[in-house]
Amino acid sequence: MINASATSLAARLARIPKPVLFGAAALIQIALLTVMIIDRVQILREGTEVTLQTRPVDPRDLLRGDYVVLGYDISQLPAGKLLDQPTGARNPMVYVKLAPDRDGLYQAVSVHAEPVAVTSPEVLIRGRVADGATCKSSGRAFCDKLRIRYNLESYFVPEGEGLKLEQLRNQSKLTVVAAVLPSGRAAIKRLLIDGKPAYEEPWF
Repeated sequence: MINASATSLAARLARIPKPVLFGAAALIQIALLTVMIIDRVQILREGTEVTLQTRPVDPRDLLRGDYVVLGYDISQLPAGKLLDQPTGARNPMVYVKLAPDRDGLYQAVSVHAEPVAVTSPEVLIRGRVADGATCKSSGRAFCDKLRIRYNLESYFVPEGEGLKLEQLRNQSKLTVVAAVLPSGRAAIKRLLIDGKPAYEEPWF
């Protein structure tokens, strides 16, 4: 029955003119792109701004094309109360509570497996554990050190300017202003060099 249905569907699709199929595929791609743009605009427009200090990254993570690879002080964190707790996945989602220090840079306060309440100026940012979630031979559990990715690890720059930004990053002169929604989703809003705006992310 399933094979017959599949054959019937294939026969019906075969009767549809190719231009119509190509047009439908293009419309689907445009719709998906539109959803992505709207989602990013929402983050940039409505998200709480947090300033993050960048840090040198593994030298194997070289500049690729015209974007710079970014690492943060909040990229590698102790598991805290999550240590030895089951993860349920190889790369689980986590929520990191951030709070500003006296210089206005947001630092990690704690890491959680589920969303927790925060009070202003605290912010909860969502990330995914890249390393540090497979420490028990009997099953997956949080290790003592976690490497977390927040979808803030790369930034497209004008051609030829990536190397300069990487050098500034390695000299701790580059900071990132990210927008963070209450859900924890985040996006890069602007780059600062020595505390001054240098690159602003357009909404579109």
